[in-house]
Amino acid sequence: MAIIDLSCCWWSGGFYYTYLLIMCYQYLSLPLPEHKINHFKAYSTASDSDEDGGAGRKDGGGGVPEQWGPLPPPPKRLRPKKLSTSQIQMATFPPPSHHAEAPIAGRYISKRQRAATLDPIPTTGNRSYIAPSPVKGSISVTDVPHAILTTLQRRTKACQNLVSLSAALDGHTSSVNTVQWSTTHAHLLASASMDHTVNIWNVWSGGQKRACTFDYHRAAVKDVKWSHLGLSVLSCGYDCTSRLVDVEKGMEIKVFKEDQIVQVVRFSPNNYDLFISGGSKGHLKLWDIRTGTVVHEYVRSLGPILDVEFTVDGLQLMTSSDVSKSNISENSIIVWDVSRQVPLSNQVYAEAYTCPSIRCHPFEPYFIAQSHGNYIAIFSSRPPFKLDKYKRYEGHGVSGFPVKCNFSLDGNLVASGSSDGCIYFYNSKTSELLSKVKAYEQACIDVVFHPVLPNVVASCSWKGEISVLHKDRNNNWKVSP
Repeated sequence: MAIIDLSCCWWSGGFYYTYLLIMCYQYLSLPLPEHKINHFKAYSTASDSDEDGGAGRKDGGGGVPEQWGPLPPPPKRLRPKKLSTSQIQMATFPPPSHHAEAPIAGRYISKRQRAATLDPIPTTGNRSYIAPSPVKGSISVTDVPHAILTTLQRRTKACQNLVSLSAALDGHTSSVNTVQWSTTHAHLLASASMDHTVNIWNVWSGGQKRACTFDYHRAAVKDVKWSHLGLSVLSCGYDCTSRLVDVEKGMEIKVFKEDQIVQVVRFSPNNYDLFISGGSKGHLKLWDIRTGTVVHEYVRSLGPILDVEFTVDGLQLMTSSDVSKSNISENSIIVWDVSRQVPLSNQVYAEAYTCPSIRCHPFEPYFIAQSHGNYIAIFSSRPPFKLDKYKRYEGHGVSGFPVKCNFSLDGNLVASGSSDGCIYFYNSKTSELLSKVKAYEQACIDVVFHPVLPNVVASCSWKGEISVLHKDRNNNWKVSP
């Protein structure tokens, strides 16, 4: 059987197999057939015959018998051709082709082949580059009508120029938690929503009013604030992060991660590179946006932080927390020393209500707090931070909603949202209710005054609606239909 197998190898036609066959016959001391000797001589070269004198080799010394003819030399192994580094890289990683042929159905495509068809993702520093969010419209002021632009530049009241500044902004699919005007670009408004997005609105644009939509957060967004350093916004939310986004480029600049739901952020009025964040575990952290690190921590056994507010000089900080679970109301509002990170007073508000919003008067030494007791309380911003027991703003409803309140630019008005969908305007000095405007069917969550025009406000609702109102010549607030 072995001879038959070897004989089959002989007729395979390969020189290398012929050589192995001869060696096997020699080892087994078998005579090589005459017709196979003739077949083998066909592989002999002239150099072999000349070297042996054409007489063949002698038997002995472990050689091949003389009648077998000359023993062919063993085949030489070919040396692989050396390739340059560039040739190896080109052969291993071919450049992606934009006109690659369609893959065959059912054919396996490796990860390397799939990666070769994609565009490379650049990196910035030690963090992955994040593609810009889709841009809906334009943030340019050139899209604003000339009459409105003139009103903004001259800082005149809209009623004097017979210009209507009311607008309805649609785009969010869930509740809007807050809205804020840009102080450096007065035609832009930012909004944060439970639909995981932050929208930038070119409020009076003649085209698309929703300029940008940022969807970097993986959960609901609780708060958003404009940065005073460049055109960027800082937002926070239920994904336990605060995120700084460049509005012009539509790119995320930095992410500040925490171990708690971040419910509120505020920039320091003394240093725009610093901001404070408060979250669901009661942690208060002062961050430096340049390094992305925590500068100070304000430690105290608190419930979830509902709101924070700096005084005008930035030396003190007021915080509101949820203490309903502990039945201890002494920590509901705390006044902190910013530099020393110690509380100056924790017995500011002794009533058993939480306060979802705190705001400081722009000039006078007092601040207000929206209470779930359906009123706005007034406190002194000087020690001992007493509650004004004889005056408060009441008439609107809170009813468990995170309703906010705000002062006007000159500090003469207080505006508040309400659970009945109305906006309430109060005289800040006398606490008298001046007007009530029906804006929404569901709860009105936030109301903010325009940073330039005193007769313009923006508001948002629990349903996801955003409206811009202005006051006409008859001092009536007009809502966009």
